[in-house]
Amino acid sequence: MRPLLLTLLLLCPTTFAATLTLELPDGKHDFSTEQLLANPKAQDIDVPADVSYNRTMRYRAVPLAALLQSVNPGDHLQAVALDGFAAELPAAPLLEEKGARAWLAIEEPDKPWPKLGEGKPSAGPFYLVWTDPKAAGVGPEQWPFQVAIIRYLKPLAERFPALLPAKNAPESAQKGFAQFQKNCLACHRLNGAGDSQFGPDLNLPHNPTEYFAAGYLKQYIRDPQSLRHWPEARMKGFPADVISDRELDEILAYLKHMAGRKVKAGS
Repeated sequence: MRPLLLTLLLLCPTTFAATLTLELPDGKHDFSTEQLLANPKAQDIDVPADVSYNRTMRYRAVPLAALLQSVNPGDHLQAVALDGFAAELPAAPLLEEKGARAWLAIEEPDKPWPKLGEGKPSAGPFYLVWTDPKAAGVGPEQWPFQVAIIRYLKPLAERFPALLPAKNAPESAQKGFAQFQKNCLACHRLNGAGDSQFGPDLNLPHNPTEYFAAGYLKQYIRDPQSLRHWPEARMKGFPADVISDRELDEILAYLKHMAGRKVKAGS
């Protein structure tokens, strides 16, 4: 069992309750499903083009800002899911009350959400969703589902110096590091650094820029199944409306740069 996993408390065969843990500057807080549904700011919201379900979904949800009152816009948060997915989240967008707005969707015991696929669970019991995400360029990695913990952490550069490009790295690699944090670090580690338990390390023992033939790495990121059909694969593609061609080139520039900076985290 992973130490960060959410504890599901079975109340009867047809209902359940779950607990969300918040580790914030003002301390640790645990909220049950019932407590969150009873929050005075809870309301029904419609989410068009939901990232996980690829259709409009209706949720009972609480504005995430209402749960993060001790958090400042300059802070850094991390949402950890049951499967080890660890989304790195700058606090500022999560605290916005206009434009792109973050919500904690709560799966109601008597209204279970659809399964994410055959043999898979739903996105519940807690799911970070957005209304008007395009207003702030919110990407799919900022929609963590099956959330167990949301916690305040120091910035990535302080926690994991092994992720940093060299000070004299090309501008494209520096920008690529920012894109890597936003789009890749939720699933992958690099140089052993990162909190995710979801996907493989992208620099140890080998960097993908070292073993993918020219052009194929871009194709793989855009549509993994187009190169290697694997029904159980968990990586979704990143179309151009999620990561632009320029941003994808920046990610590849960062990875190529880091292939020359292999180092185990903490060394």
